[in-house]
Amino acid sequence: MKKYLGAVLLMFMLQNTLAQTTLPIPLNIQKAFDEGTRSMNGKPGKNYWQNHASYDIAVNFQPSTRLVSGTEEIKYTNNSPDTLKTVVFKLYPNIYKKGSPRLMNIQGDDVTDGVQIEKILADEDTVDTKKYRIDATNMMVRIKPLAPGKTIKFTIGFSYTLNKKSHIRTGEVADGAYFIAYYFPRIAVYDDIDGWNTNPYLGTQEFYNDFCHFKTSITVPGNYIVWATGDLKNAPDLFESKYLQRIQQAQTGDAIIDIIDSNDVKTGGIVKSCNTHTWVFEADNVTDAVFALSNHYVWQSSSLVVDKATGRRTRVDAVYNPIHKDYFNVASDAHKTIEAMSYRFPKWPYPYSHETVFDGLDQMEYPMMVNDNPVEDRAESIELTTHEIFHTMFPFYMGINETKYGWMDEGWATIGEWLISPMIDTSIVDLYGVAPVEHTAGHEVDMPIVTLTTQENGTSMFINSYPKPAMGYLFVKDMLGDDDFYKGLHNYFRNWAGKHPIPYDFFFSMNEGSGKNLNWFWKRWFFDDGVPDLAIAKVVEKGNKKQVTIQSKGTKPVPVDITVIYTDGSAQQFHQSIAVWEKGNTISLVNFNSPKKIKLVKLGSSHVPDINKKDNEMEVK
Repeated sequence: MKKYLGAVLLMFMLQNTLAQTTLPIPLNIQKAFDEGTRSMNGKPGKNYWQNHASYDIAVNFQPSTRLVSGTEEIKYTNNSPDTLKTVVFKLYPNIYKKGSPRLMNIQGDDVTDGVQIEKILADEDTVDTKKYRIDATNMMVRIKPLAPGKTIKFTIGFSYTLNKKSHIRTGEVADGAYFIAYYFPRIAVYDDIDGWNTNPYLGTQEFYNDFCHFKTSITVPGNYIVWATGDLKNAPDLFESKYLQRIQQAQTGDAIIDIIDSNDVKTGGIVKSCNTHTWVFEADNVTDAVFALSNHYVWQSSSLVVDKATGRRTRVDAVYNPIHKDYFNVASDAHKTIEAMSYRFPKWPYPYSHETVFDGLDQMEYPMMVNDNPVEDRAESIELTTHEIFHTMFPFYMGINETKYGWMDEGWATIGEWLISPMIDTSIVDLYGVAPVEHTAGHEVDMPIVTLTTQENGTSMFINSYPKPAMGYLFVKDMLGDDDFYKGLHNYFRNWAGKHPIPYDFFFSMNEGSGKNLNWFWKRWFFDDGVPDLAIAKVVEKGNKKQVTIQSKGTKPVPVDITVIYTDGSAQQFHQSIAVWEKGNTISLVNFNSPKKIKLVKLGSSHVPDINKKDNEMEVK
C-alpha cells in the first residue's frame, strides 16, 4: 500500500483544493496581482506604489460675495513605473458649472461659470491654455514627460463662487456660516488599477484622493472663526488669551469645555481686532483638506486618550448654531463615539489629532471634520454623529476608492452606526437600511454588492453601499467571534492604512488575519445573486428533547435566530451564525432540551433580512 500512499495524498489534497471557493477576479485586477502590486495574501505587493503630493494653499473667502480665490503650490512625485505626459486635476466645484453632467438637482441661482483658472505654472514655466483642457470636473494638463521617481511643481491661481442654495456637501449654511470643501484644484489619483482616475464627479458617487501633505492659509474677515482639517499653527496670533487657555484646557482634559458660548458671541473679543485674519492649518498623510467658518457659532470641546500605549489624545469639537438644541448633546456623543471606536469597535486608536462636528446642511465626512445637519430626533442625532465620524477609518485612514467601491466605506460606517449608537443610548435599535434590503432582494434593482458604484444610482446604489455590505461585515463578525474578527480586521488596517485597498485586498486580508478562508461567504454575499429567505420547516418535541428545523429557501447565508415561547409564557432564544450554511446545505437543525411544552416558535432578528416572513412562525399544537 505504501507505493500508492503518495498518489492517495495528492488526490486528497487536490480534492480539498478544488473544494475551496475562489473569488472571480476581473482581468484588470488580475494584472495587478501578476505585476506584483497586489498579493493574494492581502498585503501590498512587492511592487506596490502610490504617488504623493504636498499642497501649500493660500485661500481667501469673502462672505459678502461668496468668492473663493487663491493660489496653490503643489509638489507632485511620480512613484509609478510610468512616465507621465499628462496630469489630471479634479475641479470638483465644476459640478455647479453650466453644462456639466450631474445626477443631483441644482437651483438656477447656483449655476456658475465654474472654476476660473488664472494661471498654471509647471516647474516655473507657464502652461499655455492650449496645453490644458477642462472637461466638467476634470482638467487635463500636458507636461514635459515626468519620469518615475521625479517631482514636478505646479503653481495654480483659481477662483469660483461658492453655492448658496443647492447644498451638495459644501456651500453657504446660513448668513454668517459656511462649509467649504473641494475648493482647490487637486491632482487626481494615478494608481496601479486604472491609471488616472477620470471618473467625473456627478454629485452621487463620492471621492478618491491620494494621501498628501496640506498646509492651508485661510484668510477671512476678522470677526469669523475658522475650523479646518489639520492642526492650527498660529492660534496665539489669532485668539485672545482667555480663549487660548480654554482651547488648551480642552486639549488636555476629558471634560467638555465651552470655548465659545452664547455670551462670548454677543460680547465679542474672541479673536484679536483686525479687518482680516489668516488661519494657518497643517495636516500630513490625509486625503483631503476642508474648512468651515462662522461669526456666530458656539464651540464646545473636550479630548480623550485614544491610544493608552502612547497616551496620545484626540480633541473633539462640536461647533454649532445654539438655536439647534440637538447639538447641545453632540459634543458628548462625538466624544463617546471616538472612545468607542478606539476601544470597542473597531478597537483601533483614533488616527487623527482632532475631530470637528460642524453644524451644516449635509451629512458628510472629511478628514478631521464632519458636516452634519441638525435633526430633531435624539436617536437620529446619535446615529448621524456615529455614522459620519466612523468614516474617519473608511475612506480616510484606509484610502478607499469610494467612487468605484462605495460599499468599502459606507458599509463600514453603517455597521459602525449600528453598533456604536446603542453604546451611547441603550434604547436605540438602529435598523437603518434593513427594510429596503428585504423589499428589493431579488428584484431588478438588486445587483451584486461588487457592482461598481459608478454603474449604480438610486435604490441600487443605496442598498449596495450601505445596508447589504454592513450586514455582511456583521455576519462575519458574529461567525468568527471578536478575537478572530479583529485579527482579520486589524490585519487589513496594518496592510493598507495610508494606502489604496481594493475589494480583494480586504477579502484576502481578512482571510489571512483571521486564519479562516471566508471566500465561500464573500462570494455568496458580495458577488452572487440570490435572496435571504429562511423558514421554519418543522418543530419536533420528544419529551424534553426539542428540535426545530430551519430551511434556507434562498441562497444568501444569514444567521438563524429563533425564539421559543413555552405554554407557561416563558421564552428562550437560540442563535446560529452563518457558519451553519458554509457547506452549501439548505437545512439547519436547532436542538435543545427543556421540560416545558412549546407553544410557538418565531424566526428572525433585527439585522437579518428575510423576503418572506409568513413562514417565520409555527404554532405547536
